[in-house]
Amino acid sequence: MIFSEKQLITVNWWLDDKYSRYDAIICDGAVRSGKTMSMSLGFSFWANMMFENSAFAICGKTVTSLRRNVITPLLSMLRSYGFTCTEKVSSNLIDITFNNRTNRFYLFGGKDEGSASLIQGITLSGVFLDEVALMPRSFVEQALARCSVNGSKMWFNCNPDNPAHWFYNEWIKKTAEKNALYLHFTMDDNPSLSDDVKNRYKRLYSGAFYDRFVLGKWTASEGVVYSMFSRENHICKDVPDCEKYVVSCDYGTVNPTSMGLWGLHDGIWYRLKEYYYSSKKEGMSRTDEEHYKSLEKLADGKNISKVIIDPSASSFIECIKRHGKFRTVKANNDVVAGIRRVSTALKENKIMFHESCVDIIREFSLYRWNDKAGEDVPIKENDHAMDDMRYFVSDMLKNSGNSFFAVSVAR
Repeated sequence: MIFSEKQLITVNWWLDDKYSRYDAIICDGAVRSGKTMSMSLGFSFWANMMFENSAFAICGKTVTSLRRNVITPLLSMLRSYGFTCTEKVSSNLIDITFNNRTNRFYLFGGKDEGSASLIQGITLSGVFLDEVALMPRSFVEQALARCSVNGSKMWFNCNPDNPAHWFYNEWIKKTAEKNALYLHFTMDDNPSLSDDVKNRYKRLYSGAFYDRFVLGKWTASEGVVYSMFSRENHICKDVPDCEKYVVSCDYGTVNPTSMGLWGLHDGIWYRLKEYYYSSKKEGMSRTDEEHYKSLEKLADGKNISKVIIDPSASSFIECIKRHGKFRTVKANNDVVAGIRRVSTALKENKIMFHESCVDIIREFSLYRWNDKAGEDVPIKENDHAMDDMRYFVSDMLKNSGNSFFAVSVAR
């Protein structure tokens, strides 16, 4: 395996007299730049060279994503180096042995504020936080507080986020105060990436996501959310014959209700028709039953595989279930991750819009980032068709915008 200079530092910094005095290491920067591979390997080497019969934590946004993105390729690499790894999946732990030294590694997910309680009480000799910018501050600080053993060290890895993010301000801007080694990665720091692959990633992103994931900058989101949308590339006049149909729905009582009928043709999803009802504009509200009749009209007798619906729309979900005609699926409502997926789907021309879908076309030009919020938050206006589209993409094109989470040994 070939390592770049920064990857070698990440793997071996704790052995180097120049860097070993640090209590922590922080690696941030572009996607696919080799941060996670080198950091996970270095963390494992350090733990098993410096400790025996000790406990460590490896943390991700969720345990599922942690296993997929970090643990599976890490165990393969460690075994190739002669380590013995015994994974206990039901207990979320791994015992790793090398040179007759065994240590235990616990896996934790830091997805929300309640996650801090999961790691509370344990005593650790070190912690590795993968994608730390995606974790709540309470979880991270609780994990760090567990590292009370002499010689313990903290390992952080992330892609950049908004410059108002707490981790950027409390750790990256205060590396001297925190006694932390800081390494900034670009794609050029990953020798396994070809120029063709690098260029492909450059084509995938635009705006703030390009600055963060390709250039590795902590950049604020501003302006129109979907700047890559264009009438020339994404609007069609003809409706193709489709092999599969799905409906997406953002439900509102005071706010508008928006539904879209999507059809799959030759690997591309088309928004064929839409339903958009604003009680403010029309001067009266509609009942769930009236919205349901509009759903049936939108479906137009087609075989709808599922209705992907706003998870807060409890009454409308129950209404749909009572009729027994459509299967409902509660949407993933992670806004920023969903926007990222939609952005990638637009860049790759995986979603198209029939010219009759005037409300979603109108919202594309009005949907903007809130540059006064200090974090990635769209303005909560002109976002109802945007939301139902985001629900659809997050469910049906799950990998769009997530390609930087895909991992291999040569990450």
